[in-house]
Amino acid sequence: MFNIMVVEDDTNTRKLMCTVLEQYGYTAIPSTDGEDALEVLDKKHIDLIILDVMMPKMDGFQFTETLRQSGCNIPILMVTAKQSPVDKRKGFIIGTDDYMTKPVDEEEMVLRVGALLRRSRIVSERKLTIGSTSLLYDSFTVNTPEGVCELPQKEFLLLFKLLSYPNKIFTRRQLMDEIWDMDSESDERTVDVHISRLRDRYRQNPDFQIITVRGLGYKAVYLK
Repeated sequence: MFNIMVVEDDTNTRKLMCTVLEQYGYTAIPSTDGEDALEVLDKKHIDLIILDVMMPKMDGFQFTETLRQSGCNIPILMVTAKQSPVDKRKGFIIGTDDYMTKPVDEEEMVLRVGALLRRSRIVSERKLTIGSTSLLYDSFTVNTPEGVCELPQKEFLLLFKLLSYPNKIFTRRQLMDEIWDMDSESDERTVDVHISRLRDRYRQNPDFQIITVRGLGYKAVYLK
């Protein structure tokens, strides 16, 4: 069972978030502000933090910065009434993993928590499993019931990226910037070539499919 710490100074909001999380099978650990949250972290194992920004003593930005500077990589879902791009950008720059604005949609919060926990597990294990298909990051290999296949580096990184974020659309430019060297002379058509190769390799795979989103880019969908 995952331990989710809710750092929120508003009592009613904190209680509501904790109740919703517990309804979905998580262990919710309440905290009133950043200083209190640091004390909790010294005593308990926490898998993910839902963090308000505007709090007394130590706000969410200060808390996140303190945590990241200490080398702590616990996933953080930042929640705030501030909606400006500047505030969001600041949150991501100092190390938050995701961002929601108030009033919080309870179902969306739970979905984001699940996604962040899954990505955190992928990073720590350096392994991604979808049904009967496993991607092993350290060896660039894909294991399926048909056998083990070592992919070229770019193909593997492209597949790993798409499958790590199911249903998320990535533009060709986004994929180029992340997977290819920024100084590479390759253009965005290179992404199309690699996608085509991956489709040929895994056309019969029962676990996932790579979809073209016309005018935008690509996304992966899970089939089970």
